[in-house]
Amino acid sequence: MNTIALCGRLTKEPEVRITPSEKTVCTFTLAVDRPFTDKNGKREADFINIVVWGKMAESSGNYLDKGSKCIIEGRLQIRNYVAKDGQKKYITEVIASHVEFLDRAKKAEEKTPMSKFGKTFSEDIPF
Repeated sequence: MNTIALCGRLTKEPEVRITPSEKTVCTFTLAVDRPFTDKNGKREADFINIVVWGKMAESSGNYLDKGSKCIIEGRLQIRNYVAKDGQKKYITEVIASHVEFLDRAKKAEEKTPMSKFGKTFSEDIPF
């Protein structure tokens, strides 16, 4: 069984692109706190690469920003390749099957079509 669930914050803006086969993919790094502190009492974090595909990738690109908190469910993937110098390199990432936006209400409000004009739809209705 290969299942993983993570809760953390994005370390930078998500990157959304369209592959040559016209599939949408979104990538970002999630900072996930470790469940313990170091000898100085500071909490450390792991920085985990996340890959999201399809409609969820589009939504992730639209509603996540640097610092956004989210929950990721998916599977761990480790792939490898041979670099130009002949050394074998490994890439570890989580392929997300579900992304839950914990800051969604705030982000959705900021990105509504009318928000750039300083109004919400309800303000335009005269009754």
